[in-house]
Amino acid sequence: MNRCDKAMTWMIPLALLVVAPVAMAAKDDDLAKALTFHASFDRGYDADFALGDRRLYTASSYENRSDARPGIGSPDVSIAPGRGRFGDALHFKKKNTKAIYYQAEKNVAYKNENWNGTVSYWLSLDPDKELEPGYCDPLQVTDEDYNDAAVWTDFTKDDSPRHFRLGVFGDLKVWNPKNLEPDQNPDFLQRLVVVKKPPFASGQWTHVAITFSRLGSSSGLAKLYLNGHLQGTAQGIREPFTWDVARAAIRLGVNYVGLYDEVALFNRPLSDAEIQKLYQLKNGVGSIRH
Repeated sequence: MNRCDKAMTWMIPLALLVVAPVAMAAKDDDLAKALTFHASFDRGYDADFALGDRRLYTASSYENRSDARPGIGSPDVSIAPGRGRFGDALHFKKKNTKAIYYQAEKNVAYKNENWNGTVSYWLSLDPDKELEPGYCDPLQVTDEDYNDAAVWTDFTKDDSPRHFRLGVFGDLKVWNPKNLEPDQNPDFLQRLVVVKKPPFASGQWTHVAITFSRLGSSSGLAKLYLNGHLQGTAQGIREPFTWDVARAAIRLGVNYVGLYDEVALFNRPLSDAEIQKLYQLKNGVGSIRH
């Protein structure tokens, strides 16, 4: 080996040291460009970043939002300083029966055909000890209900331990024309992604991520991740997803009790590697925007 060859062998590792941070920054840029909404609850209830309305709203119910007002209108929901996955958190101290939500318009990159996206958030609770009887949906993204053009996650009501599920259903009249009850409808049950022993526990945080692709087409699918790991895929989502966008909402904490943090939405399905990166962020989603 001559002196030039030796010099080249030393230069290659140095080049790698220079390139690696650049590659990492590029990945942050990719995530930042895809971000449409982020609420950290570190500066109050309103979102840190939003392409649409930043404000959090409270109404008596989702059926009738005529009394909706910006801010939290429930004494049982507040900001918990220093108790978040990063900084502060939203704390549901008792079973939440109010409509607490962000407007979906522009904050969700909705399209009625080939709709793609990712939803990410963190929860801290013991479902079997803290939740009250009945189903609990930590998150719903819909203009109507959980079974009508909706993306959601829930904790089941009768299982021990409570199962955690992902549901993605388009227009109700198309996928369920006979209007069968969910628990008696194989078209409902077979669509779900079900985690029978989810990793939720009091005093620790669990990351939830949902990706979805081509909703509103004949080949829609959705994936559920917990703590960066894929739990399952819902396939065969063929029905339309029709929204009245002005009514659509990012619904938080339906019947929920526990801590809630770092709600983020993206305009495309993140890859497995990007979900891992999101899970491993040391300072939360806000750090990818700086």
